[in-house]
Amino acid sequence: MIDFFLNQEQRMLREMVRDFASNEITPVVSELDEKGEFPSAIIAKMGALGLMGIPFPEDYGGSGMDYVSYSTAVFEIGKVCASTAITMAAHTSLGMTPIYLVGTEDQKRRYLPPLASGEMIGAFGLTEEGAGSDAAATKTTAIREGGEWILNGGKVFTTNAGKAGIITVTAKVLEDGDDKGIGAFIIEADNPGLKISPPEKKMGWNASDTCQIFFEDLRLSSKQLLGEPAEGFRTFLKTLMTGRISIGALSCGTAEGAYRAALNYSNEREAFGKPIHRFQSVGFKLSQMATEIEASKLLVYQAAKKYDEGHSVVREAAMAKLFASETAMRTATEAIQVFGGYGYIKEYPAERYFRDAKVLTIGEGTSEVQKIVILREILKSLDRAISF
Repeated sequence: MIDFFLNQEQRMLREMVRDFASNEITPVVSELDEKGEFPSAIIAKMGALGLMGIPFPEDYGGSGMDYVSYSTAVFEIGKVCASTAITMAAHTSLGMTPIYLVGTEDQKRRYLPPLASGEMIGAFGLTEEGAGSDAAATKTTAIREGGEWILNGGKVFTTNAGKAGIITVTAKVLEDGDDKGIGAFIIEADNPGLKISPPEKKMGWNASDTCQIFFEDLRLSSKQLLGEPAEGFRTFLKTLMTGRISIGALSCGTAEGAYRAALNYSNEREAFGKPIHRFQSVGFKLSQMATEIEASKLLVYQAAKKYDEGHSVVREAAMAKLFASETAMRTATEAIQVFGGYGYIKEYPAERYFRDAKVLTIGEGTSEVQKIVILREILKSLDRAISF
């Protein structure tokens, strides 16, 4: 149990979100998944409850809480519906965080309140066809022309793009023909230079919005530059750090949902006159699931807690995301095994958890990238130890 991470206010938030997920999301989750329908009404209600801006100050319209609280909310929603949880997570960690971290006071006042209220949804465009794990290979360009920036290029796999009011994107900054590095820019959805494709047809996360976006001589004023012209790379690294905590929390929720479904089914399904969890072959699966989920939650909450305390959590966030996402995939796979043939049938929840789990090992940095990040941080620690 992770209760010792939570204070009274955070426990109250957990109960509120748990009740909301049970009452508002559970009754429609299968229909949303089947139709691939974006949960607009649910997101609006979440905004009214203050769930779309949990870790941001009240001065900017947020709930004034922290990343432990935010991770708790993502976890509880993820247990029921990964699509709704990733919509919230991408909006908060990716859409709002860059503006809060490096935005000007004017940018914060202009964008954060409507984002925190859910009146507007945020998105973050980073990945390109040739720049996924190697995000520094960005081909999108931003050329300064007078007092404007002109963007050309595009992004793929942009969560919330088709529903967003603003999209923060990265681009290679070119001034007088010189490459100044990667910058970050805020694009409002009604900009005529922004083109958005129809939503991608995905294996999982069917009720979330994932689109390609294109920039065709897209003009931005200097006020749309986020941070310094060449600070975009550092900005998205900070953004990914918080994003990995949220994906870790979502992974824990997905794993917990799959585990609970398997546990309940194993109690209802009988073979040879007794519930199937009485058989060691099934019982051991449940034991392994429960253990790995608890370990995942501890990693995620440790990363969130240390982030709230002001520490750099590059290693902790990568470890949490790596272990929790792979736990979600293993748990969802074993849940289908517990369900047997019914695990392959859409009438039962196991196959949805399985489809929703796979992308967790890919988005926000693949498992392989997380291992590179972790190794780099380990070797840094080794170098510091040797230097003494």
